[in-house]
Amino acid sequence: MTATGGSPAANAATARGSAAGAPARKSAVVVGGGLAGITGALALADAGLDVTLLEGRPRLGGLAFSFRRGELTVDNGQHVYLRCCTAYRWFLDRVEGAHLAPLQERLDVPVLDATRGRLGRLRRTALPVPLHLAASLATYPHLSLAERARVGRAALALKGLDPADPALDHQDFGSWLAAHGQSARAIEALWDLVGVATLNAVAGDASLGLAAMVFRTGLLSDPGAADIGWARVPLGDLHDGLARKALDSAGVRTELRTRVTSISPLENGRWRVEVPGERIEADTVVLAVPQAEAHDLLPEGALDDQDRLLDIDTAPILNVHVVYDRKVLKRPFFAALGTPVQWVFDRTEASGLRSGQYLAVSQSAAQDEIDAPVAALRERYLPELERLLPAAHGARVLDFFVTRERTATFAPTPGVGRLRPGAHTKAHGLYLAGAWTATGWPATMEGAVRSGISAARAALTALDRPRDHLFEEAA
Repeated sequence: MTATGGSPAANAATARGSAAGAPARKSAVVVGGGLAGITGALALADAGLDVTLLEGRPRLGGLAFSFRRGELTVDNGQHVYLRCCTAYRWFLDRVEGAHLAPLQERLDVPVLDATRGRLGRLRRTALPVPLHLAASLATYPHLSLAERARVGRAALALKGLDPADPALDHQDFGSWLAAHGQSARAIEALWDLVGVATLNAVAGDASLGLAAMVFRTGLLSDPGAADIGWARVPLGDLHDGLARKALDSAGVRTELRTRVTSISPLENGRWRVEVPGERIEADTVVLAVPQAEAHDLLPEGALDDQDRLLDIDTAPILNVHVVYDRKVLKRPFFAALGTPVQWVFDRTEASGLRSGQYLAVSQSAAQDEIDAPVAALRERYLPELERLLPAAHGARVLDFFVTRERTATFAPTPGVGRLRPGAHTKAHGLYLAGAWTATGWPATMEGAVRSGISAARAALTALDRPRDHLFEEAA
């Protein structure tokens, strides 16, 4: 069966418009229903295109989704964003979900050292950069006075770097930190505390260019840039439920459980997208799928050195989920040092749990544990949580389970920047989106949204369609 990229009603309207002498409506197919694909589809539909969104899974949201486990609604992993994530904030506004994922009024991160039993805080004031963090750094108990002074000097040096400089992409962040006087303790207690969570890599494995982008943008650009936001509802409510509602309202035809088998150009300059039982024709296609899948779907010659997409490695994230019979954590979240535990979030209310407390332990750069048996992870993490949370002593564990994303992000290794393609391909009318493309950001929700907007902008430019509605900073 062959179909155009819109609903029958929209196609009929297109035919009537053409007969009346009005410009024919253009059509687009977006392949992939993660944040990049949803954003691209909304942006194209908002510009007046007939849009079809195709997703192989039974839901939208990509790798930021929810599922049911008994009475719980569980996120596959804990996701946060920062105030500087302006494109993702635009996305939340566009799907009318900003109130469900509020930001802190001011950055405040409790940091608990399990070895020393000391609690520190990374907090900001309203003072201008870099003074907004000066008071917090001056009293940060996890570093010595000399280490704090050297951290300040390294931060100023980092602020002077240009993340877009290709030379930085080939250096690793750990070596740069060591060359700027950062001790192993400073890297653990500050630089990796932030960097592992945002880059999904320890400093020694991360591109200096991407690390500079993270720290310059998040901590050294605006006093409020690093204020943290997270969903107070299941991620599926935002990235699937509200996103689907927004797509429907925009007139997007959304097809789930629909896997694309091929994409090919037609002689008339249009594109044919094949799925089981249907061939869809469109004026433009946005391919918003992971890099290996994009490699397999791209027509030959669509990119120079197309095989380089296969050289973009992936990195895993592990999440450990624990349900206690009582409240063991008073704070909404904390970060930890001197323990395998990285970040712990209270997901009780968001999950729908009626009694007890549900904690999610988010473990980035989890290459050593991603395939560990659940029993081994239980034996490792429950004692660590008791060490961090005295109230957990004697508490009964009602449930313990693990979620694993083995290809959660692209690996931000030195040299990855030269492998990441932009939105344009060499094939007219075919565009790429995904956090792994050349957004300038690491693999975050922000990067995914920016990539969707960039792909839509490129497509609309080629089609000579209005782009004024698009988020400007994501260009």
